Amino acid sequence: MYNPQLNQQGELIHLLTTEGLPRRILNQVLDRAAEFVAQGAEGNKKFNHLAGRSVFNLFFENSTRTRTTFEIAAKRLSADVINLNIQASSTAKGETLLDTIHNLEAMGADLFVVRHAQSGAAHLIAEHVQPGIAVVNAGDGRHAHPTQALLDMYTIRHYKGDFTNLRVAIVGDILHSRVARSQIHALTTLGCPEVRVIAPKTLLPTGIESLGVHVHHDMREGLKDVDVVAMLRLQNERMSGAYLPSTQEYFKHYGLTPEKLALARPDAIVMHPGPMNRGVEIDSAVADGDRAVILPQVTFGIAVRMAVMNIVAENQARR
Repeated sequence: MYNPQLNQQGELIHLLTTEGLPRRILNQVLDRAAEFVAQGAEGNKKFNHLAGRSVFNLFFENSTRTRTTFEIAAKRLSADVINLNIQASSTAKGETLLDTIHNLEAMGADLFVVRHAQSGAAHLIAEHVQPGIAVVNAGDGRHAHPTQALLDMYTIRHYKGDFTNLRVAIVGDILHSRVARSQIHALTTLGCPEVRVIAPKTLLPTGIESLGVHVHHDMREGLKDVDVVAMLRLQNERMSGAYLPSTQEYFKHYGLTPEKLALARPDAIVMHPGPMNRGVEIDSAVADGDRAVILPQVTFGIAVRMAVMNIVAENQARR
């Protein structure tokens, strides 16, 4: 089956989604990231893998962690990094997305990192860029956020070692979350035998069971004996209408408190993609507790994004 992310040799040339990527590709990214983490621990933080290449960060949606970690990652690989100010760009004057891309190609772009409110934007760009230019999806609409999922997979592997005996619970606003979709595809591909989603019915997409997950509406039941708890942010900016009675009611039933976390396995880890809404999705006692790995996720995210850019640029150079 044709996959626009892979070349004819099955090598990764764009990263658009975790859906459909073979396990060997996911492991290639995780293994390369592990190399960067290990070298960083030895004091090596600067590499020449992207020397002479130009990386354009195109963030059509607000972001702090993702944009900053991509910028740090590209600079550690010695790339020339250009952060496009979207509010001051020609797209704000009516220029089409593809016209913007083609103009940036003419300026010597080698790799585009794209975050966009419209699902499929990164795919559209990847279909129209010139040969040799890579596209990395930094989040598109409700569709996908592959590097967040990969850094989550790296975090799980770092603390748990293997996926084949794990129970993972993804909790919260599944309906609007591109992170949840990307996590589910990555977890199942990597061999996780049980992925649970825990949410009120109003925050679950229709047919979510088709992805091979176990659905729970009762958080206490869903957290029983899990190894990993992946909390999600309430995507208020993507909601229209009454999905919840109130944030207080949501926290009562779906906020992660020490009492609810006690139902998970004693060595369970707690993740969150950020930004966190304390007292809504997660209690501060949990967020700041010794089972939370939220800050290590951010640190690992730099290495994972370095790995992705290194791999796609390497494979594009051979085209």
